[in-house]
Amino acid sequence: MADPLVLVLGGTRSGKSTFGLELATKLAGGRSVAYLATAWSGDGDPELDDRIARHRRERPAGWPTIEVGSDLPGAIAAAGAAPILLDGLTLWLSTLAADGLGDIDAVLDGSVAAGLAAIASHPSPVVVVSDEIGLGMVPMDPAARAFRDLQGIAHQRLAALADQVHLMVAGLPLTLKPRP
Repeated sequence: MADPLVLVLGGTRSGKSTFGLELATKLAGGRSVAYLATAWSGDGDPELDDRIARHRRERPAGWPTIEVGSDLPGAIAAAGAAPILLDGLTLWLSTLAADGLGDIDAVLDGSVAAGLAAIASHPSPVVVVSDEIGLGMVPMDPAARAFRDLQGIAHQRLAALADQVHLMVAGLPLTLKPRP
C-alpha cells in the first residue's frame, strides 16, 4: 500500500500528535508534508496559543500550513498532491458544531461525509490525528452528548476507510488496524 490513510487516536497529552508527525514524515519519504491545522489562535487564550506554537516548533519549518476552518475538502484540495498531516479532526468537528448540531445525521451525511471522502481520495499518504473523547462518562449536557456521538460515529467511519488505526496511551501506540 503505497499511499496509506492512517488514523491516530488518543486522549489529551497521549503522544498522538508526536506519533502522527513521525508517521507523516516517514510516509512522505523526504517530501514536504502539508500540515492541515484546525486550531486557531488570537482569541486571547494563552494556553491554546502556547499549544499551537509548540506544534509549529515540532514540525519542519518547510512544511506548508493550511488553515482548515470548516472547509476540510477545500483544505485537502489546497494541499495538491502533497502528503497530509491533519491535526486534528476533533477541532474540525467542533467547528461544524459551533452553531449547534441540530440533526446529527444531516451533519454526518453532509459535511462529515464530504470531509471523509476528500481524505480517502487524496492521492498521497494522509495521517489524521483525533482525540478519543468517548472513553469517559456520558455527559449530562445534550449538546456535549451530541458532539461525543458525532465524533464517535465519525471515528468509526474514518477507521473503516483507514489502512492503519493506532490508539495512543501514555505515549505508546497500540495498533488496532491492521491487527498485529
